[in-house]
Amino acid sequence: MEKIPMRKIREVLRHSCKLHLSIRQTARSTNTSRATVGDYRKRFEKSGLNIDSLLAMSDKEIERALFGTAPASGNPNRPLPDMADIHLQMRQSKRSKVTLALLWEEYRESYPEGYGYTQFCEYYKRYRNKLNPSMRQIHIAGDKCFIDYSGMTMPIVDAKTGEIRKAQIFVAVLGASGYTFVHATPSQRMEDFIHSHTLAFEFFGGVPRILVPDNLKSAVIKHTKSDIVINESYAQMAGHYGIAIEPARPKKPKDKSKVEQGVQGIQRWLLARLRKRTFFSVDELNDALSPLLDRYNAKVLKHLQKSRDALFEELDKPHLGRLPANSYHYRELTRCKVHMDYHIALKKCYYSVPYTLLREEVEVHYNTQSVEIYHDNTLVALHPRLHRIGDVSTLHEHMPSHHQYANEKMNPERLQHWAESIGKETLAYTKRVLELADTPPNAYRRIVAVLSMAKSYGVTEFELAMAFALKANALQTKSIRSILDKKRYLSEGANQATHKAQSLHDTHENLRGKANYR
Repeated sequence: MEKIPMRKIREVLRHSCKLHLSIRQTARSTNTSRATVGDYRKRFEKSGLNIDSLLAMSDKEIERALFGTAPASGNPNRPLPDMADIHLQMRQSKRSKVTLALLWEEYRESYPEGYGYTQFCEYYKRYRNKLNPSMRQIHIAGDKCFIDYSGMTMPIVDAKTGEIRKAQIFVAVLGASGYTFVHATPSQRMEDFIHSHTLAFEFFGGVPRILVPDNLKSAVIKHTKSDIVINESYAQMAGHYGIAIEPARPKKPKDKSKVEQGVQGIQRWLLARLRKRTFFSVDELNDALSPLLDRYNAKVLKHLQKSRDALFEELDKPHLGRLPANSYHYRELTRCKVHMDYHIALKKCYYSVPYTLLREEVEVHYNTQSVEIYHDNTLVALHPRLHRIGDVSTLHEHMPSHHQYANEKMNPERLQHWAESIGKETLAYTKRVLELADTPPNAYRRIVAVLSMAKSYGVTEFELAMAFALKANALQTKSIRSILDKKRYLSEGANQATHKAQSLHDTHENLRGKANYR
């Protein structure tokens, strides 16, 4: 059995045991083999736990619950026939004269207690029919929502510059009723893609069991016969709403025929009606699309003699899942290693975690407002998002006790007292850095690092360097070290000395000028 990370095991169990997807659907949606899905399902059933309780456990608790004892194995004397090999031999039967009866006899010679001939033939028939099925899709109420973008875009004119940009048209269609949602966005980037989903779920008043997106990069990173990789941010959104993701197969339009028809209808009944209008913003376009979408869903379908609205009320709406209390807000996901100073680096800013997690790997969820840090599926730190390079967010409770004591001593008054003991230029620098900092603690590290240089370079040279740095507005630690190493303050001081001497020569009454030598 393949070894997969605990995060994926959670997804397998959520899809299989909470959403009640089949083993095939779960394997496809989570990019896991069917054998592995079946194994984890058996282990869960044997554990006797409630699925919600198990998903709330830490990774180590789940590992103990699932792998404390091995699942019961099947009967080794009655294994399933190797259908792939049987099918290959049957394809060659015209030349080899092999029959299904002969292959069954060979199977029973190896496994005398194996399946009878009738069951053997039935298993082969099912296998053969699955290889290239062609059938009309039957959509279950509340089951699937098909996702795609219209190939037809809408022009948006910039009122100031006259530049024309293309708005993308997001389309979501429920499988059973064909009930449709449309949303115009500036792009197909992840944040726009996920925002359109959240609006679609609010429009439907609930969530389907499965999302069937096309293979755009915001949804699917890789999709081959043997491998499906879902974009992690998209998977995170689906997890928030309790939905499975089952992408349409590449070059298989039948997998998403419902949304293909929906896109075509939207282009004909909505976008074509707006072709002569000029829009100056995406919001303005969405305002124009909204009443047209209501008319489209209310239009009676000739072959059913019912509208999409009516079908939605009758079929999909009663079976949609309940919306969570809070809408999903787009967050990016990454993994970081905790540094020796119990901070992680994210976009060149630094955030603390409990010092006991030194060198551990953590999972970071972040957006423009906040940073959430998880370890073993447990939230260990929550910080406001920093945006200026080099900024640091350190929580007092994350420090070891001796660091907490040091941090208590590190405050603006003590730092200014230290700076004053070095000189007035150093004190001016310290005050400037504290004034410019969003929050004083973010400036403490820089001030301590800079003031510590006075011991290495000497107070006199350090004061000259501080004066030069303040005049040049070079306040970064790296800049000050460069000023000290290259002694840039000396050339500046030399120029000032020369200018001062020249001034004295021109004005002092005891100095003789050119006239005295005529």
